[in-house]
Amino acid sequence: MNQDAPTVGDRLAVGGNGTDDEGVGTGESLDPDTAAKARAARDALADREGVLVAFSGGVDSSVVAALAHDALGDDAVACTARSETLPAAELDDARTVAEEIGIRHDTVTFSELDDPDFVANDGDRCYHCRTMRLGRMYDRAHELGIGTVCDGTNADDPGEGHRPGLRAVEELNVASPLLDAGITKAEVRAIAEAYELSVADKPSMACLSSRIPTGLEVTEERLSRVEKAERLLREWGFEGFRVRDHDGLARVEIAPDELERALDPAFADAVHEHLTDLGFEYVTLDMAGYRTGSVSPGDESASPESAGGTPDDGSNDEGSDTEPTDGIELGRQYPR
Repeated sequence: MNQDAPTVGDRLAVGGNGTDDEGVGTGESLDPDTAAKARAARDALADREGVLVAFSGGVDSSVVAALAHDALGDDAVACTARSETLPAAELDDARTVAEEIGIRHDTVTFSELDDPDFVANDGDRCYHCRTMRLGRMYDRAHELGIGTVCDGTNADDPGEGHRPGLRAVEELNVASPLLDAGITKAEVRAIAEAYELSVADKPSMACLSSRIPTGLEVTEERLSRVEKAERLLREWGFEGFRVRDHDGLARVEIAPDELERALDPAFADAVHEHLTDLGFEYVTLDMAGYRTGSVSPGDESASPESAGGTPDDGSNDEGSDTEPTDGIELGRQYPR
């Protein structure tokens, strides 16, 4: 953490002994069970000579990185894998949260597209990806003289349906301190809030290949146009969304609480123009809204970081899209 920021001993003692001590920073206390689990994870990390955290910048791996840094200081490294499936915005977020924690941040570069099994996009795509990604993490750890690679798998993940990526974690003997300590997703977010991490409430983000239906090859062209399309939606102010690439047909999913805004003709015109410019032949709006796992059964679980995740539930304060003034305002949001 930063030099003047409380360490885990300060933060996780809050609420951990059942006292009425005031919370650190946020003014909120961790409940005793959560604080005890977090300390157990920290202590287990402290027993290792050094760790490299497979670090996406999501809330799970960020909490592991914070605990590891508290436990081991400079002997803990957060490492992000750069590839065609990682949006540039996610890499920027990872750098930001690593700086918040104060942990050394490293990157490795590889391409899942070098693996024909990954490109084929079968039901085990996530297994092939995770095997390659963690393999590069181990290579980097060995270069640094570190014997342990750990990830952000939490106690909720094993029960979240089809998760072939977890098989790679087990096969490669990756340490999962959150899972070992029994820390659930809700507890992960509570610990992140205690650390005042900016990602405490961050919606989960699946890799870009999850936007391509099973059986359709994953290519750099498809990944690139999906990333650019989703960047536009983010710049236009949407929070919960996906752009699915059905072999040249873009299926745009918008969170239910934002769907009314997406029905405005100004949005329809702009999204069609921009996405066809990116190389999509057809652009459609999915009237069911954004939901995980809709591109292919099992591709995205309702679990977080390594899979799909959920959008924010904030209410939309915009008025009816049929009112002329709303149409004008929306038209200004989607520049040509």
